[in-house]
Amino acid sequence: MLCSPMGMTELEKICKKLILFGGKGGVGKTTCAAAAALHFAEIGRETLIISSDPTPSLSDVFGKQVGPVERPIEPFRKLHALEISSDLVLQRWKERYGQEVYEVISSFVPVEYDIVDYVGGAPGIEEEYMLGFILDIVKSGRYDSVVWDTAPAGHTLNLLGMPQRFLSHLEAAVKVYTKVYASLHKLRLALGLSEGKRSALDIINGWKALAKEVMEFITDSSSTEFIITMIPEALGIEVTKRILATLNDFGIKVNNIIINNVITEVDCKLLQARRKMQMEYINRIRSMLDQTTSITIVPMFSYEIRGIDALRQVAGILFTDT
Repeated sequence: MLCSPMGMTELEKICKKLILFGGKGGVGKTTCAAAAALHFAEIGRETLIISSDPTPSLSDVFGKQVGPVERPIEPFRKLHALEISSDLVLQRWKERYGQEVYEVISSFVPVEYDIVDYVGGAPGIEEEYMLGFILDIVKSGRYDSVVWDTAPAGHTLNLLGMPQRFLSHLEAAVKVYTKVYASLHKLRLALGLSEGKRSALDIINGWKALAKEVMEFITDSSSTEFIITMIPEALGIEVTKRILATLNDFGIKVNNIIINNVITEVDCKLLQARRKMQMEYINRIRSMLDQTTSITIVPMFSYEIRGIDALRQVAGILFTDT
């Protein structure tokens, strides 16, 4: 048998509040994430699928329009989709933090409200708040499962490491702010500026709390699952090894790996040679995993996976109980 399928015994493990699909670009990550989301919805779970890929393709996969607003995938009452863009993240960040950031800055220096856009573009803000934004959706309780079709591997691993880096940056910011506070206070008095409702320290502490909360959530195996999608090629193996190593550093255990586009039917020498190559890579993948990690083989289809019927075909493979 080629694989240990994500059957009924595995289904309970991945029916969590947040399921992330990660991997190298171009390996069918969006297809597998969409098939999983469709499956969850069809078994009665309120489900949202989110894409944070800079070039999202949920609309193409479902054959339905998806955009920056949560919307149902017709005709399913329990399946919704959302594509997150940088503009959307900045807009939500401004809604949550814009006014207080402006109050603090304008209490020291007379500035226009546009300064909020400048602060929102600071390194780390978008990435950190994207994680916070997704966490807010999960915590809202509107969905039983949130399936996250992440960006290609490098961007995603950088994103997962952001809370710790952001937290370290904020710790340093507190020290700097404490040292210069007295001078800033004198400057504000000299300029005749009124004191803001909140201090910069209040805001920094609020962001620190958010970073800690995000870190705790994405590393909590009881609520979050990370599934790797890959193809049986040399580059796919190397990227997967890096992902596994990085996730291990975060304390995240990968229980499921999907190997996509595997040749299962051979009718010519070309396919025979490629299948032999693929099987060698699959065996290498097995050798670098422990026995608790499930491998699911998804065959190469003769047609494009697009639309509900095709996604059901993939879901049937991912969640088979045979």
